[in-house]
Amino acid sequence: MCFSPLASFSTAALAAVVGGVALTRITHWRQAPLAAMPLVLGAQQAIEGGLWLTLPVAPHGALTAALTLGYLVIGGALWPVYAPLAAGLVEPHPPRRGLIALCLALGVGVGAYMLWAILTGPRDVAIVGRCIAYGVGERHSVPVALAYLAATALPLILSSRRAIRLLGVIALVGFAVAVAFYVRAFLSVWCFFAAAASVVILAHFTASRGRAEC
Repeated sequence: MCFSPLASFSTAALAAVVGGVALTRITHWRQAPLAAMPLVLGAQQAIEGGLWLTLPVAPHGALTAALTLGYLVIGGALWPVYAPLAAGLVEPHPPRRGLIALCLALGVGVGAYMLWAILTGPRDVAIVGRCIAYGVGERHSVPVALAYLAATALPLILSSRRAIRLLGVIALVGFAVAVAFYVRAFLSVWCFFAAAASVVILAHFTASRGRAEC
């Protein structure tokens, strides 16, 4: 979350509550990854809140380095795998599930590449204006960015569930806005839109409560 530590920690708390409530409303284990998505987002935003506090006082300290690594692993390597997996597990229609599985395969490749880049390349993080900007070695190519987007937003859009499709649209719009206006800070800004979409997840499980659907 950009803008301030208060914004990051507030969003983390909200996402944690939303995720906890959503998990109490699942009716099948296959729904758990989708319901837990706000918890992952909350953890990511809590990490960034920590960076807001450590960067001004110890920009090259061990804690800043650890927080940066954690944030980049979740944002860069985990989401391309997590998003299609969560969408695929709750998809009832085989054709759509097959397409989402292709997105998952792409996500595994993108996630592996991003993890390699994060672990082997130089990592830098800095407060730029009112945002936190992250860097991992050389700036990633357009094909990698498009593959990342396809792996994270497309499987949600392909879902037969209306709420999950809305999640994908929100993520897609957030990605576009972040890239257009914030460039290096896009990962952080995009997660603002993703955190807001957590409410959609809670609405989905609230509406489907009592129905034994996967």
